[in-house]
Amino acid sequence: MKREFYKNNREKVLNKIKDNSLLILFAGKAPKKTADENYPFTPNRNFYYLTGIDEEDHILVLSKLNGIAKEYLFIKEVDPIMEKWEGKTIRKDEVFDICGVEDVKYLGDFNSFTDKIILNKEDINIYLDLEKGNTSYDFLNEIKNKYYNINIKNVFNLIGSLRLIKTEEEVNRIRKAIAITIDGVNELMKNSKPGIKEYELEAYFDFVCKKNGTKDLAFKTIAAAGKNATVLHYVTNDSELMDGDLILFDLGAQYKYYNGDISRTFPINGRFTDRQKEVYNAVLRVNEKVIEEMKPGVSFLELNKKAKEWIAEECISLGLITSKEEVSKYYYHSIGHSLGMDTHDIELENRDVIFESGMIYTVEPGIYIEEEGIGIRIEDDVLITDNGYEILTKEMIKTVEEIEEFMSNNKEN
Repeated sequence: MKREFYKNNREKVLNKIKDNSLLILFAGKAPKKTADENYPFTPNRNFYYLTGIDEEDHILVLSKLNGIAKEYLFIKEVDPIMEKWEGKTIRKDEVFDICGVEDVKYLGDFNSFTDKIILNKEDINIYLDLEKGNTSYDFLNEIKNKYYNINIKNVFNLIGSLRLIKTEEEVNRIRKAIAITIDGVNELMKNSKPGIKEYELEAYFDFVCKKNGTKDLAFKTIAAAGKNATVLHYVTNDSELMDGDLILFDLGAQYKYYNGDISRTFPINGRFTDRQKEVYNAVLRVNEKVIEEMKPGVSFLELNKKAKEWIAEECISLGLITSKEEVSKYYYHSIGHSLGMDTHDIELENRDVIFESGMIYTVEPGIYIEEEGIGIRIEDDVLITDNGYEILTKEMIKTVEEIEEFMSNNKEN
């Protein structure tokens, strides 16, 4: 992204916070794994959304005092010894080119800087990202015991409402993540065969992602064969693939911190049974109906209700239930979620989002029949446009006929 993207994002946030306020965002820190090893670092997404910087420990401060808005970035002091071990960190003169912040200070100045502002005010608002588990909570506990004149406000939903609307550059990053994901799913179908383990097949997807330069996946891959596919977040991925079963993959590549998210279910041996085909087509019909409804002005919650109704009708037709009220036995999640820098991108407190142009939502109906060992989910990523929608995952085949033909023509020996 160009620095104007991050500057515009900060300007939008500053326009929404109250006067007499400080907004403080922390890049975060890689959590400890064991001994002297940490888990891989990934930046707090709201910090990244406003800075484009993906190093740990840095702090962004936005101030609006007496109607005047200012921006500051506090970065780590240069440590030549540590840089020999862990690599170079960002320099003051590099910050502007990345994100456009001009006033850059070192972390050692942060406490005295905030002290001076807060202590000179009778009353001041402190905006923090208070998503559960966030680094901000350590700072929150510290300042609650230190200052009497602060009003704590959670900026998470404020930034989240901005992140729901994607720019063209953001959409293009998601397109790239989706393209890599599709290549990976195609590789899975080519190499699927009875007798191997779920994780063996999963490895083909991982290889495609690595080959295309992805540093991380959108989330831990679900590779669920047979009855395992009836467990919504199955991630053990160590069962053997059996002839005649289906396998459900829910997966996504991540490209420059933007994610793809696709679910596809296909027969391990390349051919659906009649019953599998019947259930699959029921799920596919709902998938297509939901997508057709997506356009500006539509309520996500209302669409979710419709989807549940449609799945209930399909379950009745399949002989699974006799009343729509029983549908939760075979379908037990929502129809989709916002997609962006997080796979479940910003779950706002009020989920009654009204679709607007620039939003990207997944559509993922499913039917899970434990007693038959059949679990099917079909998930696409959909961009809301000015006049309707664009299926970003349209290049990923999904009909029974397409899948069987592809697997027949591309099977690896």
